[in-house]
Order: sequence, then C-alpha cells, then structure tokens
Amino acid sequence: VRVSFEQGGEQLTSKSLIIDTELIRYKWVSNGGNYPDYEKLIPTEFITYAHFDTVEAIKAVNSLKALSDGKAYPIDLTIGDGKIVMANPDDKGQAELVADTDGEAIKVRIDGSYLAQALKACGGMVDFSLTNALSPMLFTADGYQLMVMPMITDKAQAEAKAKDKATAKAEPVAEPVTA
Repeated sequence: VRVSFEQGGEQLTSKSLIIDTELIRYKWVSNGGNYPDYEKLIPTEFITYAHFDTVEAIKAVNSLKALSDGKAYPIDLTIGDGKIVMANPDDKGQAELVADTDGEAIKVRIDGSYLAQALKACGGMVDFSLTNALSPMLFTADGYQLMVMPMITDKAQAEAKAKDKATAKAEPVAEPVTA
C-alpha cells in the first residue's frame, strides 16, 4: 500500500489523497479555500435574555408537536415576566416554562424541529438571547454557542418597518454648507 498526495482538483490550491494498493487506486479530491468569518453573524447586542432548563423545554416542544397537523410545526415563544410561553400559532395549545428573564418582553416564532434540535444540543441549563423577532436567536451553554433563525411573521415584519421609519424620521438630515 502506498499513500501520496497529488496537486489538482477543482481549484489550484486543491490536493488529492491517493492510496494505491496492488489492485485498486483510490483518489479523494479535496477543495481548498478559507472558512468564512462566521463570527460576524453572531449577534452581540440583545434586548431580551432568558435562562431556563432544556429538559422541560423539550417536553413542552414535544407536547406542541403532538398537536400539530404536519411535519413542520411553528412555535410562538413569548419571553418575559419570569416565564417563557410556548404556543401553537393555531391556538391549539400552549406550554409555560419558568425562566429567569431580563429585558423587554418579546414574541418570536421559531420552527419547532429547529428549537428541539438546539435544546438537545445545548442540554441542561441554557442562556437564550434575542435581539428582535427578525434576528438570529443565540443559545449559549458551557461556552457552546448555537444560533437559530426565527420564522418571519407579518406582525414582526410590520414592527420592523415601523421601527425603521421612526429611526429614519428621528435622524437629522445634514444640510449643505454654502460659502
């Protein structure tokens, strides 16, 4: 058996791993490149925080999944007043979790399967941080960070547009200086 590397592949910087045996030659092509700067995607400013138990949250997600009609099951999360309320958007059911919350009360919609996967990955107690109903949600546990994008609702989109208009009106417009 002989192991070697060859130049080539789809890019100039790519190399291929070659394993030659008496009967067969194996070739694995790699792709060269740089990993994207993912740290720019992780939000750094938040308006809402929650700290809660993922075991109880997974039970709540599973109970709402049982009430859903299809494979996809959106869940509305309402965070504030020392609790997280998980509800089915069709008002078929809801579950309430005790949580340490801080910041503004907020409502956001998330795909239930993504939420369940995030909670299982974090395990135990998790810190949940949110900027707004349109930005990525950040789950943090023991130095592990996980982001999940929310589902965009008409209400969240309308609130974002109204906030953008209010910000645009509040910003003063600079007038040209004439000499």
